[in-house]
Amino acid sequence: MPKTNSVDIIGGGLAGSEAAFYLLKRGYEVRLFEARPTYKDGAHETDLYGELVCSNSLKGKKLENACGLLKEEMRRLGSLSMWAADLSEVPSGNALSVDREAFAGLITQKLRGFPNLIEINEEVKSLSDKPTLLCSGPLSSPDLIAYLEGLIGSKGFSFYDASAPILKKDSIDFSIAYFKSRYGQGDDSYINCPFDDKQDYLAFVHELTHAELAKRHEFDTHYFEGCLPIEVIASRGADTLRHGPLKPVGLEQEGKRRAYAVVQLRQDDRLGNCYNMVGFQTNLKYPEQKRVFSLIPGLKDAEFVRYGLMHRNFYLDSPNVLNPDLSLKAKDNVFVAGQITGVEGYVESAASGMLSAMYLDMKLSGKPVSLLGQDTMLGALMAYVVRKGKARLEPMNANWALFPEVKKECRGSAIEKALEAVESFREQLPR
Repeated sequence: MPKTNSVDIIGGGLAGSEAAFYLLKRGYEVRLFEARPTYKDGAHETDLYGELVCSNSLKGKKLENACGLLKEEMRRLGSLSMWAADLSEVPSGNALSVDREAFAGLITQKLRGFPNLIEINEEVKSLSDKPTLLCSGPLSSPDLIAYLEGLIGSKGFSFYDASAPILKKDSIDFSIAYFKSRYGQGDDSYINCPFDDKQDYLAFVHELTHAELAKRHEFDTHYFEGCLPIEVIASRGADTLRHGPLKPVGLEQEGKRRAYAVVQLRQDDRLGNCYNMVGFQTNLKYPEQKRVFSLIPGLKDAEFVRYGLMHRNFYLDSPNVLNPDLSLKAKDNVFVAGQITGVEGYVESAASGMLSAMYLDMKLSGKPVSLLGQDTMLGALMAYVVRKGKARLEPMNANWALFPEVKKECRGSAIEKALEAVESFREQLPR
């Protein structure tokens, strides 16, 4: 690849924002292509970079949590999204949750503070021969998807993803609902809506599983198991919800018997005016969401700020079309990052954007690309994405199963080794 000081980045989500931040700091001219707001993808609501669509939670904070380790690796590599998350955090027990608008606003402001950023608001339908980072995400436009499939000579994959409704706090009945975090996590940041009566819970499940769904157009019915619509979970058995997102364990009220099931609400904005329904991603029609979710104790008169919705997530057959350094085999001036590679989750997407920018920078600097080791959470995740031998690449998020040789009682030493490896990798980056 010829030496250049200009890079194109396609997509202003978390992956594109992380990639742009790294390369802007390195002095590259970055042309950042973002189709919004001209192009409507059916999920994003703003024109801000790094907008969170499905949830305000960036998952667990503790290092013993796989995603918590990934976040610490990102911090040590200079992550933009972790910086923004720390400044926009809202109370959420052991999870890192943020004010979504403040989070995206901070990312946007930081990127626009670089004089070497060139913003281009137009849809990209093909790829040039310039050094490029493709971070267009799972909601890439049909024209770009068609171009990619023609270029690589194979079809990509897709699955359904969904977002949860958001409610106004002052419309919740606090004579029924109460504040508490599961297992006493140091704060009472979640609002809990208890089904004290088994029959009320069963009636809710019946209405949920018989409610009218929104039309799914021509999409297939492949779901990501880590983010199933609430009605799909409920359809797998009457007790499935109360052993999953509605689990009452750890949410007992003093002086009362444990509820049969509990719906949790998590703060969505910094002021605490809005709360999202934890685990309630859904494809129900809007009137059905209002009708069915109003059956939840404490939500009879709930006012919805945003209803849940479903969208199709596209991703590449990465083991067969990507090189280990995340460049396209069919066009190796193009590096790919984000959920379009097959990683799943906001943190994972952001991390892959940062890493792909580092690999591209190594290549443009004339250095051999030194891959991040598989003894790190990020390195192991990206190795999974490009590893051959899978009939179908299933989307993957950070988890300890990526380290099959590490037993639970040995995670402390694995964490220490991962962070040492990240520090060593950082020392090898171009300066």
